[in-house]
Amino acid sequence: MTPIALVTGSTSGIGRATAELLASRGMHVVVSGRSAERGEEVVRGIRAAGGTADFVRAELGDAESARALAAEALRIGDGRIDVLVNSAGIFPFGPTADTTPEGFDEVYGLNVKAPYFLVAALAPGMAERGAGAIVNVTTMVAEFGAAGMGLYGSTKAALVLLTKSWAAEFGPSGVRVNAVSPGPTRTEGTAAMGEALDQLAAAGPAGRPGSAQEVAEAIAFLAADTASFVHGAVLPVDGGRIAV
Repeated sequence: MTPIALVTGSTSGIGRATAELLASRGMHVVVSGRSAERGEEVVRGIRAAGGTADFVRAELGDAESARALAAEALRIGDGRIDVLVNSAGIFPFGPTADTTPEGFDEVYGLNVKAPYFLVAALAPGMAERGAGAIVNVTTMVAEFGAAGMGLYGSTKAALVLLTKSWAAEFGPSGVRVNAVSPGPTRTEGTAAMGEALDQLAAAGPAGRPGSAQEVAEAIAFLAADTASFVHGAVLPVDGGRIAV
């Protein structure tokens, strides 16, 4: 039976690289994102390479949109989702005093509320079948304080704790919940950072930014049966930044 994977935020960046990689390894991937144009482009590429994929447009700003995405993904998967990758996210940087209540709610809505209610909608079904994998995408700035990164980092710190809590909740039923913690990664979303991305990456042993494909490889490992004894882990994919 072909495994079904839902990858949020998979119209670009790490999510897209993950969707393409999982499809190349035999999974039927449900691609999700805000842009129908980019989503269909990803699906066409996967199909052209011999894989299977479908696109579902989703904003993922609240519980309702998360539940709607889960329902449509389950419809595509004939009632089954085997792998959930929570990759969608936004990462605004800036002073605390400049944060508006609306901006705060937007970041927490996409980065915390959406994955929370996707897991609430999909993990129980995995548990009933006795198998499944959930991989959350966090960030290295969830682990330490950095000026201007408190809002973004705090959402991902919440996701780190949720990863461990969900592992404890669903692991006994056969559902593995883990996370990857990327460092500076070159994607469409970080292109605007310019040289600042290279400077941030220079602090790590690798001395360079990572690629979306490198992070996707770590996600694919945690999603696969080869990681069958890995529960509640946060895997750093940060060029060694955790070591310094």
